[in-house]
Amino acid sequence: MRETIAAAGAGRMGRGLAIVFAYAGHPVHLVDLKAREDASGWLGAAEAEILGTLNILVGCGMIGEGDIDRIAGRVSYVPFSAAPEALADAAVIFEGVPETLEAKAEALAAVSSHAAPDAIIASTTSTILSDDLQGMVIGPERFLNAHWLNPAFLVPLVEISPGQATDPDVTASLVTMLEAIGKMPVVMKASPGFIVPRIQALAMNEAARIYEEGVANAEDIDKATVFGLGFRFAILGMLEFIDWGGGDILHHASRYMSDATGEDRFEAPDVIGRNMAEGRIGLRTGQGFLNYEGMDIPAYQRKRLSAFVAMLRHLGLFRPAA
Repeated sequence: MRETIAAAGAGRMGRGLAIVFAYAGHPVHLVDLKAREDASGWLGAAEAEILGTLNILVGCGMIGEGDIDRIAGRVSYVPFSAAPEALADAAVIFEGVPETLEAKAEALAAVSSHAAPDAIIASTTSTILSDDLQGMVIGPERFLNAHWLNPAFLVPLVEISPGQATDPDVTASLVTMLEAIGKMPVVMKASPGFIVPRIQALAMNEAARIYEEGVANAEDIDKATVFGLGFRFAILGMLEFIDWGGGDILHHASRYMSDATGEDRFEAPDVIGRNMAEGRIGLRTGQGFLNYEGMDIPAYQRKRLSAFVAMLRHLGLFRPAA
């Protein structure tokens, strides 16, 4: 029997996590942390949404119709009155209430007061630092942030951010569990915006500026990001991409963009200049953000280019040579 998971908060994030873990074979308690007059109606709506999502996954070819009942049957819908027993039963509890300190404080106090002493408690917050939440938890050493990207049941990445008091074994245990269900966790220091939201906020704002300036229409901006930006970064990591072309290219391009626009947001960070001064240009020098020394570079390049070709085929854009 796989470990029981509790999603504390029966809103959109809790429902998504219920699907994630039920799909992976875990029993899941979807726990409503609000005392409601019509608890059955609220939980009924949650069940209807989960069943609706599973039906969509059938249409996407991810599961078969015969899988719906088995997956859905692993989710129990727990009203506020039964929350203590459900929370005490869970090995890992994911808090998913609204993004305010007041809501988090109330939820984490309730969760940690009822959780088993050795249960891991994780907040799914996308904005609040783990260090700012740990003091709200009884047993802060078992607490950390686990930021999922929506839709959680499809996106592989989970950003793990332990706080200063988090036991390293807790972080390692959560990473191991997430890897076991097919997720790709990354561990990072407590920092505003995590990794992906921080990068995507800049990219989305820049796309909006390009539209606002009349550089291109919305359809072409989106086409450019899907078939250019998204296409490349589905294969190469951003720092890997800098190394692939060479950090000197980013250095000179950033200088030109900053001068041409008069905007300091295009300036390269100091690390780009330091890397150039130290000869850490990327693939050409064997060192960049990543280490390529001793690597079979032609084999590495073939592997990445083969992935690009596979992506072309996936998108239906591959054309044989004339």
